[in-house]
Order: sequence, then structure tokens, then C-alpha cells
Amino acid sequence: MIEKIKELEKHALQLEPNNEDRLHWQRKVEQYAFKFIDDLPHTKTYIPTEDGGKDLLNHPFSDQPIKIEEALNILDKNVDTPGLNPASGGHLGYIPGGGVYPTALGDYLAAITNRYAGIYFGGPGAVRIENMLIRWMCSIMGYPETASGNLASGGSIGNLIAIVTARDYKKIEPQIIQESVIYLTSQVHHCVQKAIRIAGLHRAQTTYIPVDENYKMDVNALQEQIKSDIADGKKPFLLIGSAGTTDVGAVDPLNDLADVAEEFNLWFHVDGAYGGFFMLTGQGKAIMKGIERSDSLVIDPHKGLFLSYGLGVVLIKNVQAQKDAHQYQANYMQDALNDTTELSPADLSPELTKHFRGLRLWLPLQLFGLAPFKSALDEKLMLTQYFYHQIQKLGFEVGPFPELSVMIYRYVPTKGDANDFNKKLIHHVQQDGRVFLSSTTIDGKYWLRIAILAFRTHLTTINLCLEVLGEGVEKLK
Repeated sequence: MIEKIKELEKHALQLEPNNEDRLHWQRKVEQYAFKFIDDLPHTKTYIPTEDGGKDLLNHPFSDQPIKIEEALNILDKNVDTPGLNPASGGHLGYIPGGGVYPTALGDYLAAITNRYAGIYFGGPGAVRIENMLIRWMCSIMGYPETASGNLASGGSIGNLIAIVTARDYKKIEPQIIQESVIYLTSQVHHCVQKAIRIAGLHRAQTTYIPVDENYKMDVNALQEQIKSDIADGKKPFLLIGSAGTTDVGAVDPLNDLADVAEEFNLWFHVDGAYGGFFMLTGQGKAIMKGIERSDSLVIDPHKGLFLSYGLGVVLIKNVQAQKDAHQYQANYMQDALNDTTELSPADLSPELTKHFRGLRLWLPLQLFGLAPFKSALDEKLMLTQYFYHQIQKLGFEVGPFPELSVMIYRYVPTKGDANDFNKKLIHHVQQDGRVFLSSTTIDGKYWLRIAILAFRTHLTTINLCLEVLGEGVEKLK
């Protein structure tokens, strides 16, 4: 047996490469990464593809290793070239992510050191960093020092954590689910609807409150609906507002919604995954007045703080309610139970084992400071207003004046179907590839969207976008 163990050890030690191999791999990866970043200004944002990286299937996993050069070539050809390039400043569709460089360094260090960020007992420094970040974000949003939350993988899990907490705190047991009522609008992000279903609330009454001409929740309609539901013997318990909708960037009247929530004793949740970090700007703070009165909210640093994908945050005022909804104990974890110095993320979310994702935010904040983040957010707001005015000079119809950095617009030709024309126009833009735009349909109208949030998007990018759209209109006319 000893000889067999030693033989296995000999092969297993290949998983611990020597310094020379590590340095070779590191340099090759760095060269690839630096070239990728340096080439971004000259690379198309969108490259249509028919095979979708199908060549990956020609490189199956086997017992035999390949060289780092070959692995990087496979990635370049099949992953980092075709389709949408989210790292590009020309990414103006959906809600752009980011990718500030220190994010990668933070993830690299987190992966190398592999600190366990789930339980304070196991990784006190890692947990303390994550809790520091949560408290900092609470202060930005106007939440009290007693609030907490969780660093999740994104807004989807963040919204799920909040909705499950609200469900349990309001004691929505199976026998009363069908008479329980949730209020939201048709503009809410679909991950909220998904979270409602996963939380076992799909049989609850999900009521869509009408929106006004600016796509904001109609407060009067909300009040009347709640009164009607109470009169019918139903149990209103959850109100969900939006701080920056995906379609048009609308911010619901949060202060008024908070009044309604207090009047009828509802849990008030705000999905600010896209728009929340505009609270770092004067304009955003004014528009989102009342967000501090919510019971819970979601914000995504991988949107508004320009990080790479993989970090959303849920903030919750009632920490005990969050803990009651998510904490479980196991015998094998008994050594960790007595340490209450800091809240442990595993007690506040569905995750137990988790990546030390806080480092991807902590390091950029330390290396850059807050000032450039604030300036970038203000820049995006002004670029959107600039686009709003300039696109009308090209003959486009526009939606509401942009409160944040998302807006809708469309070209209405003198002849023919406007919806069909704009479908062809978005196809032209995406085939051109220098910038990427997306579309949406609201009340039967096909609209083009622009979402300006990538940190690499600047005035030259927006002027290029206007040029591409103008060329497209002339070509289609």
C-alpha cells in the first residue's frame, strides 16, 4: 500500500507546478490579457458568428495536458472573439458590466489564497472585509449602521434573498399563500419574477400596478388596489419598487411608495441593481429620494461600480429577519458556532461555501479611491443626456427624458411600418459591430435602447454610435 500511495503522490504532484512553470504560464496569460485590453479601442464590440465557438468541441478533456499557448489560442478563437464583447466601451446594450483592472487582481489573489469567506471562524479577515463593504454601501444608501446584507453573485440572488426574508418575516405560510399579495409593475426586472417563483410564491397574487407616462408606478392606483384587496380579505405583504428599470431607466416614486408601505404595513423592497450606485452622484441622490426608507434593496457593483460580472449586493435593515430566513446549523460546524464577533455570510444567504468575492471590490476601491468612480458615473449621466438631444437631431422619436443612463428612442419613417424599420436598423447596427445596441418592445412599439454604463464609454463612443445610427437610417431609407 505504501508503494502505491507514493506512486500516486508522484503523479498528483503535477498539480503543484514549479516556479519556472508558474512563471511561464503567468507571463503568457499576462501577455494575452494586456493585448486584449490594448486592442479594445480597435476591436469591434459585436462580431456575428454562426458556429458559436463550435471549435471548442474539437478540444475535449483528456488525460494528456496541452501547452498554455494552445489553450489561449482556443480561448481567443472561440470565446473572446465571437459575439458580444462586454469589456468594450461600445457595449451600449442591455446593462453593460465593467471590468476595471484591479477586479481581476482581486479575484486572482482570492483564488490563490483561497480564503474561506463564509464563516468568520474560518476566515475572519475575509469576512471582515465583506462586512466592511456592506456597511459602506449601507451608508451610501442611507441605511442605518445596524443594517447588514450579503455579497451575492448578482442581483438575481440578491433579490431572492430579500424576497425570502420578506416572506418569512411576514409569516407567509403555505396555507395563506394564495391570499397573499405582492405589488410591482410590468417594468420590474424579470429576475424579481423569477425570485418570486423560486421562493414558492408563484401561487401568491402578483399584482401589476399601472405605470404613468414615464413608466413609473402609479401611486394612486397602488393605494386603491391595496384598499380593494384588504376589503376582499386578502393579505398584502410585499411592495417592490425599481430604482432604474432595464427598459427605460425609470425610477419609481420611492418616497411615495415608502409612505404607502408604512401605511399598510408592507415590506418595501427596491431593486436598484442597475441604478443604485448613482446615489454617489447629486443627480442620482435627488431622483432616488426615499430609497433609504426601504426594508431591503439590491445594488450591483458589477454594474454601477464597473466591476467584472459576479458581484451583486443585497442590503437588509432587519438583520434578525435575514438570519432567521437563512441560518442553519450542522454538527460538523460546531467549532464555529460560538464566535459572534462578525456576522457570517453563510448565516445570511443560501450559500455556505463561497468565493471570497469581496476582494474584487475592496482592491479597486483601495487602489483608485472613490473620486474616479463618482466622476465616471456623472459622465455617464451627462453622456445620456447628450445622446437624448443629439438623436432627435437625426429625426428620431424619443421616450421620457433620461433620469439615469438608459433611454429609448426609435425612427419613424414617412412610409412603412415603424416597428419593422427599427428591427432592420438594430440588425444593421449589430452587423456593423463597432457599437452594440439592444431593443425592447413596450405596448406594442419596438424601441431601440441605449444603456451607457461601461466605464470605457466616452464622448467619442457616443458620437460613433450616432454616426452608425445615421448611416443605418440613410441605408434603410
